Amino acid sequence: MIDLSVVIVNWNTCDLLRDCLRSLFQQVEGLSLEIFVVDNGSSDGSVALVRDQFPSVTVIENGRNLGFARANNVALRQASGRYWLLLNSDTVVKKGALEGLQRTMEQDSNIGVAGLQLLNEDGSLQNSVSNAPTLLTELGNKRLLRLLWPSRYPGKEQHYRKPLQVESVIGACLMVRREAAKEVGLLDEDYFFFLEETDWCVRMRTAGWRVVHDPRFTIYHLQGKSAEKVNVRARIEYWRSRYAFFRKHGSQLVLGVLRSGLLLRVSVNLLSMTLANLLTCCTRPRLRNKFQVYAEILRWHLRGCPADGGLER
Repeated sequence: MIDLSVVIVNWNTCDLLRDCLRSLFQQVEGLSLEIFVVDNGSSDGSVALVRDQFPSVTVIENGRNLGFARANNVALRQASGRYWLLLNSDTVVKKGALEGLQRTMEQDSNIGVAGLQLLNEDGSLQNSVSNAPTLLTELGNKRLLRLLWPSRYPGKEQHYRKPLQVESVIGACLMVRREAAKEVGLLDEDYFFFLEETDWCVRMRTAGWRVVHDPRFTIYHLQGKSAEKVNVRARIEYWRSRYAFFRKHGSQLVLGVLRSGLLLRVSVNLLSMTLANLLTCCTRPRLRNKFQVYAEILRWHLRGCPADGGLER
């Protein structure tokens, strides 16, 4: 059995995918790898590039955008590694990072999922862990929660030096123990994009596996390059995933409170953006963009939160 099965889901990020694969082949030493690129119907030549420049990589063409969870699962069903790695196409692997993360998992057989420290392109810290969504995290201010209760809500504001147990790690670079995944099942395909890794981590912890963040190892993450191309639909997709998470892990009462609170917030934001645009005569692109996002989210709710409003369309 090989050490690590790496799965990269790609959707029109040809140049980023090339750099990601180059970093894998150049920086990872001492591990036996199999690499899958699952392409979600790209039209930018991604598939041709991989087959031409990286012939040892297994390419799976879906023909259309199946979303993150479903696309990963297609490859994971074929994976033969002792550990599985979900890796975003907009990452650049640093030397020793994946080897170190695997050692962390080997030193504790109770770890089901592990993540490392994500870095921005300039080397600054990104949020690499998250809490399972609650009414407090979704209706409150997450940054304020991290500042007030850092032990309960860990984040990039804290400079951790050693591994710590967390509720969830970010799926840009997420390592999973094969046995743990076989026990709890693969990613939930009810999520098209966003929160599928959080759901997985919750299920892992419920089954008794530990979820660990190891800040000693780092990787560059050029955050959100796929989603930013379709900003409004990406935002709506996040709302869809958030509601899906609460339907699965909460009660109807909690889901109702969440919907009401979020709708009130988006209505207030839309009103404030309307006033700001009027005062500036709509001359600021950033304000116009925010107004468009809030307006589309409200419109999506008024239409009954249909499936075709987000990225799945």
